[in-house]
Amino acid sequence: MNIKWFKLKRKLLNNIVWILLVLAVAVVGGLEPSFFKPTILGNVLSQATVLGILSFAQAFAIMLGLIDLSLLGVMSFSATCGLLLLEKGCPAALAILAIFLVGASIGALNGVLIAKLKAVALVETLAVKLTLLGAFLVITQGRAITNMPDSYKWFGQGSVAGIPTLPIALVAVFVFVYILWNKTPYGRSLYAVGGNEDAAYVSGIKVDRIKIIAFTISGFLAGVAGFFLSAYMGAVTSTFGTSYDMNNIAATVIGGVACSGGQGNVLGVLGGVLLLTVIQVGLQILGVSSYYVQMINGLIIFVAVLLDAVRLKTQQG
Repeated sequence: MNIKWFKLKRKLLNNIVWILLVLAVAVVGGLEPSFFKPTILGNVLSQATVLGILSFAQAFAIMLGLIDLSLLGVMSFSATCGLLLLEKGCPAALAILAIFLVGASIGALNGVLIAKLKAVALVETLAVKLTLLGAFLVITQGRAITNMPDSYKWFGQGSVAGIPTLPIALVAVFVFVYILWNKTPYGRSLYAVGGNEDAAYVSGIKVDRIKIIAFTISGFLAGVAGFFLSAYMGAVTSTFGTSYDMNNIAATVIGGVACSGGQGNVLGVLGGVLLLTVIQVGLQILGVSSYYVQMINGLIIFVAVLLDAVRLKTQQG
């Protein structure tokens, strides 16, 4: 009986994000039936895109038992670099490529410093974030960059066969990460290094290379998120992306990626993203004062950490 209860408890904890998502949708929809309108549901998916891409980026670091606090800085700085190129008359395709390359390069730098120089990920990525946000403000002087062609904005505001481009981008990134984690040798190595770095090293896995690749992909995805957010907003402002800063960590952990590393799945991260987005949109629809939003975000992060602790204790028990 105890074994059956243990297995049931473990299964519930591993899928808690989907239970919470159903409850959140039911509560918001029950209080405000207009939530189920196609336009609002489409808005939920669109708003989930940037958070989702950032959460997948964060998942690479957390899967290693580390954390990447630089994502907001990478997103803002890389998007700014691309838009400055657009202002200089650079073709949109090259500007977009530059955004991705800047993001990946900063991520690679993070990876090298953490893997080779053994820098503490928490402190190193925080330093990079603050540096990039400072550079972002120096470059823009606090002004909004809005001069971008329609071909660029289409990626955030357009549609394909009636489907908005943003949800399509989210699905594409989800598929990319899913295949990488579940169908490639790198994905198996990522789980192994996160689960037990010393054992992975002894078994022949090149631990440093796994870490560098993980942070490179994380930076690349942060650049992708910056691109889509700038295209969606049609601008880069001084508060660009700030609402996603901590929520990407919360979504990843609520989605089941263990802070200790080595455990989690991409589908769970997607569930965490959808849950947080439903809550955010639901608060707006229900007319909850913005004064409560920060407090609620803090509670969500607290719940994420609590769930991770309970999951870990259950698995160890």
